[in-house]
Amino acid sequence: QVQLVESGGGLVQPGESLRLSCAASGFPFSSSRMSWYRQAPGKEREFVAFISSTGGSTNYAGSVKGRFTISRDNAKNTVFLQMNSLKPEDTAVYYCRTEAYGGSWGQGTQVIVSS
Repeated sequence: QVQLVESGGGLVQPGESLRLSCAASGFPFSSSRMSWYRQAPGKEREFVAFISSTGGSTNYAGSVKGRFTISRDNAKNTVFLQMNSLKPEDTAVYYCRTEAYGGSWGQGTQVIVSS
């Protein structure tokens, strides 16, 4: 059974940083591509970042490029999202996703950026 458990969200002020984690189990993590998405209140879920199975290739949404960094630790079956210089428009529930076995989502972790 695929499980994705996000953590690390919270309330921060504009300009601050957060590091999200997604612990994975139930599928071959080290050979699976992973992504982060987010969904703001009243909006559709949108792509944030992608990382290849080895970590050698990454891709970002234009709105976060240069501020967010996706990484992974295949020994710990965990993918990370380092978020710097946070803005109020980054407020959303953040989800990780695997494409393994047809695709699965985690339950999400809330990020609120507000002064």
